[in-house]
Amino acid sequence: SANKLSPFDLNPLLQTALNSLYSHYIGEFDRWQKAGIGVPPVFIVVCQNTAISKLVFEWIAGFERGDAEQGERAAFHAGHLELFRNYDEHGGRLPRPRTLLIDSRQLESGEALDKGFREAAGPEIEQFKRDLAAREGAGGVRGETSESELLREVMNTVGREGKLGEQIRCVVSVSMLTEGWDTNTVTHILGVRAFGTQLLCEQVVGRGLRRQSYELNAEGLFDVEYADIMGIPFDFAASPQVAKPTVPKPVTRVHAIKERASHEIVFPRVSGYRRELPSEKLEATFDEDSRLEITPADIGPTSVVMEGIVGAGVTITPHVLEQLRPSEISFNLAKHLLYSHFRDEEGFPKQHLFPQIQRLARRWIDEGYLVTKGVPIGAILYQDQLARAAEKIDIACTRGSNGDILAVLDPYNPKGSTRFVNFITSKPVWKTGAQPPKCQVSHVVLDSSWEEQLALTLEKHPRVLAYVKNQALGFDIPYLDAGTTHRYVPDFLVCVDVGEEQPLNLILEVKGLRDEGDKAKAQTTRDMWVPGVNALGGFGRWHFAELRDWTVMDEDFAALVDSLMAKVPA
Repeated sequence: SANKLSPFDLNPLLQTALNSLYSHYIGEFDRWQKAGIGVPPVFIVVCQNTAISKLVFEWIAGFERGDAEQGERAAFHAGHLELFRNYDEHGGRLPRPRTLLIDSRQLESGEALDKGFREAAGPEIEQFKRDLAAREGAGGVRGETSESELLREVMNTVGREGKLGEQIRCVVSVSMLTEGWDTNTVTHILGVRAFGTQLLCEQVVGRGLRRQSYELNAEGLFDVEYADIMGIPFDFAASPQVAKPTVPKPVTRVHAIKERASHEIVFPRVSGYRRELPSEKLEATFDEDSRLEITPADIGPTSVVMEGIVGAGVTITPHVLEQLRPSEISFNLAKHLLYSHFRDEEGFPKQHLFPQIQRLARRWIDEGYLVTKGVPIGAILYQDQLARAAEKIDIACTRGSNGDILAVLDPYNPKGSTRFVNFITSKPVWKTGAQPPKCQVSHVVLDSSWEEQLALTLEKHPRVLAYVKNQALGFDIPYLDAGTTHRYVPDFLVCVDVGEEQPLNLILEVKGLRDEGDKAKAQTTRDMWVPGVNALGGFGRWHFAELRDWTVMDEDFAALVDSLMAKVPA
């Protein structure tokens, strides 16, 4: 749940949207200052619920954990958006907070503040109490019962000179001010929630439609004023959607055939990996899968054209990410690698390895393994991209340092088999049954056009002893991608006679275009799962291979088998 997340876990698409709209806000902020406007423009973020708003608020404005006044601050971050930070460069709270966290629904109910919201907004409430006391004297603050009224006063005076909310630059809100809020300094709005009705969209967009000036210019017209809005699907002419009835698809029972028991394939169920490096001298062997490519598909669009309903458009980009230096990037990458992959048995990071880790991180960058296409290089510091880079360097360290890897089996279900397959599917299928048969399962489920072609290739190759499409087998491979554990389900398992006493178990994947997730799957299977299972023993010898072009599948598979046989000692 969101309550268990850190602000650093914010979705990369949301981070890019925040950085992009904030980068445009910087220009607007500078223009207002040069024009001598006494209050700042206001940036609004509309969130789905209190838990999400707290994450967004802390990512933007900064946060601290522990009691700073008692000298027990356990963690601190100044915030990612400099103009919206509630802390100075030394970690002290600003006397006038710039970013406000508001739950409009809670305020409008007239009830006492929700405990979770009170904890999230507590420092701001106390700061505003002190500010109000300085303006009106101690009698201006009536204690705990006035908190809701106090925040309402701040909210209602945003953008008004001489008032409590005059210097607020950013408002992070839940149920954002759907009506009755007349602040006329809103220039940027970001929606981070579902908008179920067109009316709700119109109400939120309306927060940015209050004019600053109603004075006519020399031509007798109002001067043009713009608000930049992202994430709110505003539509003048939405049309109703008609659902058409569909005919149910026919279904097929896919099952293991008892008479083909000789073609059973048994496999391990792996839950993780145990790695031991032979020494504390770190080396890394990078390969093609060590390359990390970051595109707008990973972090969201980095150039957005904001077109007005009338008037000129503007292009918004997150230029704050372009200002990061390579030394700052390699330091943060090395720090993440240390804390996520190099801890001792008690869970403490091995600080003495940091110089070596930073050297490998800088080498990874300098040798061109970080590739950015259409995004600034600073995108590597997004949490999920840092995690991906760290995973690639960590696997390269295991490979380069000749570490010992052992697969860890599922203690409750350590072994799987094709003889347990029995399920119903509405997908297209291809019936197995060559003479003699090579597959214990009755059908190959066709998720795409190439599965049937590969099944035919496997049926007719003389070295194939048994095969199965990995559908409802329970065979998967745990791997890390962007710091999150996933389960990779390869395409086929194949038992091949390579001229040894025991056949070789082949994990086969057909993959054309590969993204970073596909690279993580292949790296983990090849460099962690296969050596870990082979070292474990008891399940035969395993190998992993990818076929990249389904149009020449016969030739590529034959070449693969020949290369595997060539590795067998005479």
